[in-house]
Amino acid sequence: MRAEAWIFGMTTVFFVLVSPLYWFMSNDWTGTSALVMTTLLAAMITLYLGFHAARMDPRPEDRKNAEIADGAGELGFFPPYSWWPLWCALTLAVMVYGVAMAAWWLFIIGGALGAVALSGLIFEYYRGEHAH
Repeated sequence: MRAEAWIFGMTTVFFVLVSPLYWFMSNDWTGTSALVMTTLLAAMITLYLGFHAARMDPRPEDRKNAEIADGAGELGFFPPYSWWPLWCALTLAVMVYGVAMAAWWLFIIGGALGAVALSGLIFEYYRGEHAH
């Protein structure tokens, strides 16, 4: 994780240098605010990765003397296909459409169907073909 922390650290330094330069060149509050928030976000990720990199054992890709075989084995859990994100997005679209058209009854229907879709997304690995 040290490499990732260094990458985000360099990104943070870049945004620290660019934000005041942008302000002096444009006098634009909106863009400057966005750049400052981007700087803070990059700094937060840098601190998080640096904090955890200092407290965990180095991964094979972080060690200079690592062999290719050190990285062998299971890489993690990769979920199979799922239809639930589609249903969650469609119910969100119905809710947004209901707000835009001031049809609160449509927003309520979308919220109820969204609760079902979100429950399906959360609990899809507890039943059916991909149950653990």
